Amino acid sequence: MDLTQLRASLVRQSQEMKLSLSDEQVDKLMAYLQLLVKWNKAYNLTAVKDPAEMITRHLLDSLSLLPFVKGPRIIDVGSGPGLPGIPLAICCPSLDVTTLDSNGKKTRFQNQVKVELGLTNLTVINGRAEQCDDEPFNEVVSRAFASMTDMIKWTHQLCRQDGVFLAMKGLYPTEELTQLPPDIELKASHSLNVAGTHGARHLMVLGRV
Repeated sequence: MDLTQLRASLVRQSQEMKLSLSDEQVDKLMAYLQLLVKWNKAYNLTAVKDPAEMITRHLLDSLSLLPFVKGPRIIDVGSGPGLPGIPLAICCPSLDVTTLDSNGKKTRFQNQVKVELGLTNLTVINGRAEQCDDEPFNEVVSRAFASMTDMIKWTHQLCRQDGVFLAMKGLYPTEELTQLPPDIELKASHSLNVAGTHGARHLMVLGRV
């Protein structure tokens, strides 16, 4: 696919998901995609190599969170190349987005994206979640943690007392839910609609009891 086809695919599939993106937001998402493709060749930021697949598995998967993110301050933990944090920052200018990752190559890439796209609402931190002592956030987001128990263990101090953890999962994590700490409960769960993909996607909203 050339860039025109890729852009058309992003627009069409975002409309299938009932997302309302401006031309400027689509342009920035495409600029992010191009930077991801370029840097990925040298730095191996993601195992996904095909740009069309990056649109569905990375951009649209991240944007499936849009209806559920309230902010005003969120942190994306284990962000990798900026997913879902950068697409959320692009499409929600009023959102104060922080991304956190311990991999220096990945956070350098994110900072380059921040500069080139002019994302003034994005803060990039290179470090480990358990060592981050930023002011607690309204929402702690992750699509990378192996288990929700680990996510809460390493990020509990990053979430306000009245905040929530937004854990993106594949299949509904029935067994994981039985292993949550006693002071954490499931507040809500949502089936995520990601155009162009076939596997199940779920969002678990966790909070303190």
